[in-house]
Amino acid sequence: MDPEHLPETQDSTPGSGEGTGHGEGKVPKWVIKAIALFWVGWAVTYVGTGMVRNLRSLLVVMLISLFLSFAIEPAVNRLESWGLRRGLGVWLVYLFLLVATVGFSAAIGTALATQINSLIEEAPRYVDDMEAWLQRNIDEDIDLQRISDEFVEGGGASDLATRFADDVVSLGTTVLNFVFQTFTVLLFTFYLVAEGPQIRRNVCSFLQPNRQRAVLAVWDLAIEKTGGYIYSRSILAVLSAAAHYVAFTILSVPFPVPLAIWVGVMSQFIPVIGTYFAGALPLLITVVDNPRTALGVLIVVTAYQQLENYLFAPRVTAQTMEIHVAVAYGSVIAGGALLGVVGALLALPFAATTQAFVSGYRQHFEVEEDTLAESAQRRDRRRQPG
Repeated sequence: MDPEHLPETQDSTPGSGEGTGHGEGKVPKWVIKAIALFWVGWAVTYVGTGMVRNLRSLLVVMLISLFLSFAIEPAVNRLESWGLRRGLGVWLVYLFLLVATVGFSAAIGTALATQINSLIEEAPRYVDDMEAWLQRNIDEDIDLQRISDEFVEGGGASDLATRFADDVVSLGTTVLNFVFQTFTVLLFTFYLVAEGPQIRRNVCSFLQPNRQRAVLAVWDLAIEKTGGYIYSRSILAVLSAAAHYVAFTILSVPFPVPLAIWVGVMSQFIPVIGTYFAGALPLLITVVDNPRTALGVLIVVTAYQQLENYLFAPRVTAQTMEIHVAVAYGSVIAGGALLGVVGALLALPFAATTQAFVSGYRQHFEVEEDTLAESAQRRDRRRQPG
């Protein structure tokens, strides 16, 4: 072997040269960037998740305020067209909602307080009636007089009233927190409605003209669908309250007006379980007052619900908020899973807005009727025996 070529041969051998070995040990730049991006992404995700978790209550308040502003903006726009300033229009809407809420709460509270007092006073009679029924049908030696005496003389009635009062007092903190949250929602809603045109102008100033049109279209669509939802629910609530008032009056149900309003409002504005929740209160009050009438109340509530589902609701919602029943049910479940009761209440207007937006902007294609007919014929041939 020629000695002159030996160093060159050693340098060309993989791994034997200094420069070659240094090049193989160097980490590629893309690996360093990938590792850095991974840790930066992890840090941003961790911090962002923590911020969202800590600010969840504020985000929920903002979401409620946004949809509430969508709901009342049509009324404020109508008042503005009559010459009123937007701020004054919002205050007038707030005043109407306050009067309606206070009147509704006072009526329902009076009915509940009266029936609770009646239940306490009539408890001994209920015990005697139960004792007589048990003696006739089960055993003549059954004696419930001791239970009645303990309830009246032993302080059971007064303890029941005291516990009820203590429960009411213990709700003070919850009520104060609810009032604070309500005030915050109303404050944000006032700003979003009173300054609505200026807010839209400020948002659009950061976007290109084509994106401005898309944002304004979605904004207007959300207002239209949310307002339509409130409008349709209000119409159905009035119809339900009127029908139940007539039925409760005929059945001699106590407090027919507040109970009819209760059924109308709760059955329309509480998704999915609203009907059952609404019918429980008049049924309970009727059982306390006259158990025989309770069956009639149950029949009335059930029959009207079927009448509403098949006659009233399709005609009203077809003019205001079109949404498929399956989409409505699924959206309520999803909203409740994400945000609880608030999510369930906001799910329907959000689903209606999303459905309308997708239907308006997606690309539609012509359906080939011949292909559908051939597919149906193939399915029929598969079903035929042999």
